[in-house]
Amino acid sequence: MAEPRDTDVTIGVCYYPEHWPEAMWADDARRMRATGIRRVRIGEFAWSRLEPRPGHYDFDWLGRALDTLHDAGLEVVLGTPTATPPKWLVDAMPDMLPVDARGRPRGFASRRHYCFSHAGYRRECARIVTALATRFGKHPGIVAWQTDNEYGCHDTVLSYSHEALVGFRHWLKERYGDIHLLNEAWGNVFWSMEYRDFAEIDLPSGAVTETNPSHRADFHRYSSDQVAAFNRVQTGIIRALSPGRDILHNFMTFFLDFDHYAVMKDLDIATWDSYPLGSLDVFPGETAHKAAFARTGDPDMQAFHHDLYRGAGRGRFWVMEQQPGPVNWAQYNTDALPGLVRLWGLEGFAHGAETISYFRWREALFAQEQFHAGLNMPDNTPDRALFEVEQLSADLKALGPLGAAAPARAALVFSYEAAWFLRVQPQGRNFNYVEPVFAMYRALRRLGLDIDIVGPHADLSPYALVLVPSMPHVPDVLAAALATFEGTLLVGPRSGSRTASHRIPDNLAPGPLAEVLGVKVTRAESFRSYSAVPVRYDNETFAFDRWREFVEPAPGTEVLAESEDGHPALTRCRRAYYLAGGADGALLERIVERLAREAGLSVCALPAGLRTRRRGPWRFVFNYGPAPVDISPYFTDRDFVFGAPMLAVGGVAVSRFSDGP
Repeated sequence: MAEPRDTDVTIGVCYYPEHWPEAMWADDARRMRATGIRRVRIGEFAWSRLEPRPGHYDFDWLGRALDTLHDAGLEVVLGTPTATPPKWLVDAMPDMLPVDARGRPRGFASRRHYCFSHAGYRRECARIVTALATRFGKHPGIVAWQTDNEYGCHDTVLSYSHEALVGFRHWLKERYGDIHLLNEAWGNVFWSMEYRDFAEIDLPSGAVTETNPSHRADFHRYSSDQVAAFNRVQTGIIRALSPGRDILHNFMTFFLDFDHYAVMKDLDIATWDSYPLGSLDVFPGETAHKAAFARTGDPDMQAFHHDLYRGAGRGRFWVMEQQPGPVNWAQYNTDALPGLVRLWGLEGFAHGAETISYFRWREALFAQEQFHAGLNMPDNTPDRALFEVEQLSADLKALGPLGAAAPARAALVFSYEAAWFLRVQPQGRNFNYVEPVFAMYRALRRLGLDIDIVGPHADLSPYALVLVPSMPHVPDVLAAALATFEGTLLVGPRSGSRTASHRIPDNLAPGPLAEVLGVKVTRAESFRSYSAVPVRYDNETFAFDRWREFVEPAPGTEVLAESEDGHPALTRCRRAYYLAGGADGALLERIVERLAREAGLSVCALPAGLRTRRRGPWRFVFNYGPAPVDISPYFTDRDFVFGAPMLAVGGVAVSRFSDGP
């Protein structure tokens, strides 16, 4: 078994023994230990080697790999191989393939080639997982299991297959019970879309123009439920056959196609795959911002997901795949500046991660990921990242046990359903859920605050400040929580604008929040950047840059900002604020800072790339750039374990924190 650690956190790595000669395994394991690695993920793509032909299992090689890693003192996370069903299975069951919105099957020769709705494929998954867990469930080297890999990657949650159609009709019948109730909920009297029977309902694709938004919203819900049900098949088997081991799944950056909170109900730990440079390349953003952080990553993107998945994991999260160098999947794939591999690892631990696992031990010699860097080069020569991981290991030993992530007094409410509703009916091509959510998170983080990201069903009472970026449908439990919330509240546009069935509420937006916010929304408009609406706030001019609403304040509601043409832009009803448009970054930062101070939070406006997070007794400070920063004007701490007041780009300072930001 692994020996006791000097710290309460662990460095890991992803490893593929099936890709390398068995003669290399023992030396790989020895070098992992020497690097400071203690945890290894294996097996998640190996189905064709585990079952080379139907019903013929070859588990001996995996057993030897497990023994080799365990004998070296390494702990193993064993992945189920269901993200890559083998060719013989696809040929035997071709209707298991996912189908795109145009009705085209998405074929074999990469990965994730299955439809979540397919009952036959679920049975095959249960079979291989049962066989694996029966053979290895009590292996002393296994500390955790990973189900599948990156659910939904490559746009595979929404599948328009025949199995999905059958499943969707059954799901609708269970949800509504009576076809007349569905017709009423969806408003199918419009355009004569009324159905006589659930069997008449098709999937929402292939129509002459857009399909009913209520229809599409329910298809998102159904598809999300299929992911949770698919995952539940595996977790039930593993819990029965491998008791005492954690079960986890690796989620992704800004992936919204299914409800991660629902999937987490059957898991112990939320993990996610952190690729700062690739994610920045594909994320919407201004060219100047991307240029400034092209080789360090966005200063808030990793932190956002740490906080998101810590919340989804009920306080427990890992990074299952941490970028070690250039990746292969973005449009352009930059290399990280020296020090960033270490910085990203320390930042994950600062936010409460239990494990940071690097992808991968050695760069692949073949196939799709030949350009994806590893800790070692394909010829087994150490790459730069290996030495940064060694330094990270030394850092952790110097710090000792980190303790728990510091409790946050500011929370941001995040909803997957909100993303679906805004995707179904955006009303403006430049309006999506991620950007306003991330903008509010950035505004909080630039104030030096620790932040929790919570779901719509969370207890809000521990927080002094709560931000709701946009929540078209406000669930009853959230409406009740906001009605009794005693702190400072900021709610963004389009909140309360739809019912659960995607109808406009009878009392108009913000629907169930009308009394809390003291406004009624009577009209909304979207516009291109050149039609931005000037907004006056604090005697300065800012802008609504893509969306604005025309609101009528109730008696007693104060107007704090107005558009240039005289309409309320920011209102206050007691301690609840409503932002009636898509605020530009400067306006949003000004508003959030005001509310944070009103909530009694200690804030300090940080430079563009300087960020902080507290864990246990430690304050971590990270410099993403674009230039060195003297951090002494921002923090009163002086007891540095490592780092110094003048912090280079890619540098990290860790100190025992004192009072103040």
